[in-house]
Amino acid sequence: MTAILLIACAGLIIGAFLLMGLSPLEFTGGLFGFLTRKNKSIRAEINETTRRKKTSILRREIAEVQEILTITGRSSRFSLVCAASLLFFAAGGSLAILMGNMFLVPVLAVGMMFIPFWYIRLTATHYKKSIAAELETALSIITTAYLRNEDILTAVEESVQYLNPPVRSVFAEFLTRVKLINPDIDTALHAMKPKIDNDVFREWCDAIAACQYDRGLKTTLTPIVSKLSDMRIVNAELEYLVFEPRKEFIIMALLVVGNVPVMYFLNKDWYHTLMHTAVGQAILAVCAAAIFISTAFVIKLTKPIEYRR
Repeated sequence: MTAILLIACAGLIIGAFLLMGLSPLEFTGGLFGFLTRKNKSIRAEINETTRRKKTSILRREIAEVQEILTITGRSSRFSLVCAASLLFFAAGGSLAILMGNMFLVPVLAVGMMFIPFWYIRLTATHYKKSIAAELETALSIITTAYLRNEDILTAVEESVQYLNPPVRSVFAEFLTRVKLINPDIDTALHAMKPKIDNDVFREWCDAIAACQYDRGLKTTLTPIVSKLSDMRIVNAELEYLVFEPRKEFIIMALLVVGNVPVMYFLNKDWYHTLMHTAVGQAILAVCAAAIFISTAFVIKLTKPIEYRR
């Protein structure tokens, strides 16, 4: 009966969307936009500036996902991510209702709602690693060419064919700007700085701009580029150190979840107590909440180290 009611509820929601001519992406985009809308009162702005009042977890997650999507050039997919989050929210709540565990409804609904956001954060980690690796190669090639001919335009022109996207497009745009739009190299370098979210790249652009006025400063370029190599080595060591704890966490989470069906075959009385009594259902809800909270901390603590000026 519960399954029939859930199907009827889903049909009612779909019918409402069809009658109003509203697409799911528009609805979720407006809903999450409303949830993240800032309070425009003076008191709220003061509290936010002085950090007396922290923003909610959902607002922080959505803001971070928006920033990641903008950096990676996928800002148009924000509505799709919000729709997936709302779908996971409904799926988690429906699964808990089918299990007959009211304690688990808010835990599964809220926990599964963050799964698309966590996925975006994991993809951002891999994106930043690939950007750092490509930047290390690109800046090394361009710096070597610049130390030889002391002309950044010639150095970039000689090296751009050996670069890979998305770094290649940034330097190709720099060449196009200098050759066809504005020959001011200093302005072009400062315009190129925000194109890649990497502090070493920004420092390198500042150093190149300074070299346009004092060629003796070109000796500072090689140590700047070497910071990317240092970060790669440190991140490799960090990845090695966190691999075992992360593997143990995944195994423990699988064991906690897998113990429930295993208990059905080992002792049906225990299984009945766990699934059909208030105390057992509350224990399941607490375990699920612990898994979701631990997953959030694992994802937060295993992101790569970045150089900050």
